[in-house]
Amino acid sequence: MTGAIVVSPLVTGMSLSSLLPAIPEISLAISACLILLVDVYFGAGRRGLTATLTMLALLVGAMLTMQYGMRMDRILLFHSLYVADPLAAFLKLAGYIAMATALFYSQDYLHTRGIHGGEYYVLCLTALLGIFVLISANSLLTVYLGIELLSLSLYALVAFDRESGIAAEAAIKYFVLGAIASGALLYGMSMLYGMTGTLDLDQLGTTVRHGPDAGLIIGIAFVVAAVAFKLGAVPFHMWVPDVYQGAPTSVTLYIATVSNLGSFALILRLLAHGLAGLPQIWTQMLIAVAVLSLLIGNLTAIAQTNLKRMLAYSAIANAGFVLLGFATGQIAGYQAALNFTIAYVLTTLAAFGMILMLSRSGFEHDEIADFKGLSSRDPLLAALMLVLMFSTAGVPPFIGFWAKLWIIQALLGSGHVWLATFAVLISVVGAFYYLRVVWYMYFEDAGERERPDTRPRMRLILLLNTAAVTVMGLLPNALLSICERVIP
Repeated sequence: MTGAIVVSPLVTGMSLSSLLPAIPEISLAISACLILLVDVYFGAGRRGLTATLTMLALLVGAMLTMQYGMRMDRILLFHSLYVADPLAAFLKLAGYIAMATALFYSQDYLHTRGIHGGEYYVLCLTALLGIFVLISANSLLTVYLGIELLSLSLYALVAFDRESGIAAEAAIKYFVLGAIASGALLYGMSMLYGMTGTLDLDQLGTTVRHGPDAGLIIGIAFVVAAVAFKLGAVPFHMWVPDVYQGAPTSVTLYIATVSNLGSFALILRLLAHGLAGLPQIWTQMLIAVAVLSLLIGNLTAIAQTNLKRMLAYSAIANAGFVLLGFATGQIAGYQAALNFTIAYVLTTLAAFGMILMLSRSGFEHDEIADFKGLSSRDPLLAALMLVLMFSTAGVPPFIGFWAKLWIIQALLGSGHVWLATFAVLISVVGAFYYLRVVWYMYFEDAGERERPDTRPRMRLILLLNTAAVTVMGLLPNALLSICERVIP
């Protein structure tokens, strides 16, 4: 990744204008503090106040990012701990949009279950802040800070429904395994620092070019293991199905979509940039993890009857596709991985939004059998779900097809013919469980199931979300061209 670099040192008397590249993080931190105070003093009895303020904070943050963050040069801040570049601006805008959409889908769900406290929205904002820190990380220190800020917020969100025993169990499992992964990452980083003498990712990428030794390889192995855990890839995927099923659906939606942007940034900054001098080491590790993720994720998803759990194993399989893009060790693969990540987030937002749309008090609507006869009960929602399942399965002309195609082309371009062949074959196998949902909707009897509640605003957002999946599939080069510009 090339481009002009402008260094803005952290010195006494730094001007406000020199901090403008960090405006997304600054605005989020201020917003989280203000919303917490407003909720404490004015939130009681005022339904929707914190939700409205959060949406407003996201809108203001997105506007400020577009005005001050969309720069074509690469800027380093805070003694090179922080980097602002086109990729960071693009991912942060995607984060704002994804979080706003996720919160919009979740509002009725949270109010119905009485878990709409202001701290929920504050935790979502702090998790997004952690993602943004990851996106702009240019040091091992900043990477770790971003991961911990994101992880601690997610642990609390998973356990947010205090009345649910399964949510508490999922949160404990997530916390314990996450703590082990964080320890592995910290140990790997300490080894990298001990072998290279630097925390700076720019210097690290240059230093490791002198050749690998046993210490570096062990350090990289620990880092890759921790990255695989954060992405939910095999064999570090144990937490994914239990957290997806046990957490409130609104939290599952957040983990499955918004946090994936942080996972992508983690791999790109830490491996593709920080360890760019030794791609022959970590790409081989990623290939093994990707193949296992695709195989186990797709095969295990076939046996699932719970839709959230099925989508969890689908997420594991899709993590394999993202890792395949990075396993090429080439810019084209990184661009394809970014394209795939955005496509997956866009489609998964609507898929979980559908579950939230169909849920009601005391009924989660998260079993595949709950979709029986949906085409006769609500033809519009059935048609939208069909598009989403087709896209995730990789059926043309939807965006999911092109996202997988770019990954396969990147693999062929880097000489990984057998990996490309495997990806195609396992995608055909994986299409079965997506099409099973379509079968239930169109070819199974609805029985005594009720017609879904009419929620015009949610229907409109779902329709727009699904339309974006379709339109971006019909115009596939638009998103890919953006990915090529932000990862030159």
